[in-house]
Amino acid sequence: MIAEQTSVLGVDVGGTFTDLVWWDGQSLVTGKTLSTPDQSVGVVEGARSLLAGSPVDRFLHGTTIATNALLERKGAKVAFVTTTGFEDTIEIARQDRPSLYDPFADRALPLVDRKARFGIRRVTDAEEWSSEELQELADQVAEFRPDSVAISLLYGYAAEDLERRVEAAVDVAGNTSLSSLVAPEIREYERASTTIVNAFLTPATAAYLEHLKEAVGAAGLPEEVMVMRSSGGLIPIDKAAALPASILLSGPAGGVVASAAVGERIGASELISFDMGGTSTDVCRIDGGVPEATYERNIEGLAVRMPSVAIHTVGAGGGSIGWIDPGRALRVGPASAGANPGPAGYRRGGLDATVTDANIWLGRIGPDARLAGDLDLDLAAAGEALAELGRPIGLDATQTALGMLEIVEAHMERAVRKVSVEEGSDPRTSSLIAFGGAGALHATALAARLHMSGVIIPPLAGVFSAFGLLLSPPRVDRAMSGVINKTSEASLLKAQLGGIDRRAVDDFTADVGHDPSEVVLTVDVRYIGQAHETSVLVSADISWDEIGRRFHIAHKHRNGFWRPDDPIEIVTVRAAALGDPVVTLGELPEFRPVGEPKRMVRDVVDRDGISKPTDVWWRPSLPVSFEIAGPAVIEETEATSFLAAGETLTVHESGALQVAW
Repeated sequence: MIAEQTSVLGVDVGGTFTDLVWWDGQSLVTGKTLSTPDQSVGVVEGARSLLAGSPVDRFLHGTTIATNALLERKGAKVAFVTTTGFEDTIEIARQDRPSLYDPFADRALPLVDRKARFGIRRVTDAEEWSSEELQELADQVAEFRPDSVAISLLYGYAAEDLERRVEAAVDVAGNTSLSSLVAPEIREYERASTTIVNAFLTPATAAYLEHLKEAVGAAGLPEEVMVMRSSGGLIPIDKAAALPASILLSGPAGGVVASAAVGERIGASELISFDMGGTSTDVCRIDGGVPEATYERNIEGLAVRMPSVAIHTVGAGGGSIGWIDPGRALRVGPASAGANPGPAGYRRGGLDATVTDANIWLGRIGPDARLAGDLDLDLAAAGEALAELGRPIGLDATQTALGMLEIVEAHMERAVRKVSVEEGSDPRTSSLIAFGGAGALHATALAARLHMSGVIIPPLAGVFSAFGLLLSPPRVDRAMSGVINKTSEASLLKAQLGGIDRRAVDDFTADVGHDPSEVVLTVDVRYIGQAHETSVLVSADISWDEIGRRFHIAHKHRNGFWRPDDPIEIVTVRAAALGDPVVTLGELPEFRPVGEPKRMVRDVVDRDGISKPTDVWWRPSLPVSFEIAGPAVIEETEATSFLAAGETLTVHESGALQVAW
């Protein structure tokens, strides 16, 4: 049982840094190390350094292995099997354009070439394919020699038996993904796309996770690793290996879970989480204390129909590289220097100017800081890279640095607007909760741009997503599609809610070894004739009228209008079985400042471009209710915060920093 575990290690791998948080039952210890090309190397090295031989009962992991494989298109050679006539569904998609007014913007290429798509005659459950048909299909697939096979038949969400018959015939790779198991939901394109993504990712993800199990076992760590899934919960490592499409947001989801917990602790229920790391920035809206959820994402032009927290990602991180476009305009990102060679100021061979170099040169990151414990910074190298970047357009190093920060903050502003304004939510009623190694350097500027109510910088901000792993429950998500209207609702709705509830409980018990603490039920509802649905929270005994009432309210909140007299229908029922997290915020020790808070005074360039003597404070020593007026820099082991002139910071009793202006 999780409640009996006392020593837990959470490790989150990012594009630049690997973050670690260890809870021994009494205190938290944190660490940060540079990520490695083989993520397991950095994980094990960081764990060894942090633990120094101390035992660990449980290992929790957030990884970007599946995300990187998809973004870089370094996955398996996939064969796609579907119903005859639907082989081109993944290419036709929804017949929309990625950019309405840009004729040069092309759709993403499918993961499966036309020659690797195979059709089989449509049958019903009562029919059989002939042995000759199945053998012909198997021969065609075998001739292609795939690494992985994706099977998504028409109506496959309700035809697991049929897809298993095909699997038995064509499983030449020993590795198949069935749409009835991966994404058993309506809409053949989204279901097929998700199944193909899963098949594309499975070999590389499974190989990494198996290698990780061996590596952590050899290091004396628990081999029974739990992996963070996109929906904000943990699943066993073998389940993650079989369903890599479910862990595409493995790392960022931990930070969202922790953001909601901290918001509840300090009484802030309307939040936008802002996670700025070395490679990217991830934002997510938290409404009423609950992270916004989505059941379909578009990742690099590919539809993925999986439950996830509604994170929006942009290529804007500390390692984002500055460059000059053909029109002689300064640009930033999305290319990143990553961990190797890293920013110029890391002294690891990087020559390109990055956002981190800009912050070093402006004094916001101290030149004497030691990132990841032992990484020295080089102020001169950062300045040289910035000067070299700005020279063709007549900018010196300081002007280039300020310009880069202005640009990257504009990118991040658009990301926040994406999850707020474009979703019908006013950001002015929310606080920005900023974390990641670079988040608090830019948070107040970003929040001020959007006239947000304030900024919260939580404890452990530099390793917050790893901390979120400890606050995340084991989780199993299940879905079942089937149209239910008012005429059929009395018996069918009750049967489907009961069925999906039992399946989620049974699967959770099989995966985790004990019953869930709760099961959360939702239904996807739409006005009859609509093409998209709105998810509504329900209970097993809810009435049809109550579902309608909740749907109309949710629809108006999300879309700005409702039609309460129009008929509705349910198309999918969902269940999320949840266990208990390893630890809750209430179980952690009270925040106690230690040491002298004032560190030094150094020159820092403020947002007006003027260098000013600026107080530098040590965050772990700041007492509760202490106030700091900007300009100021607040340093901690894994992160740095910057306050501009006119901004005021107050230390909350939880240790969180609350900024207002």
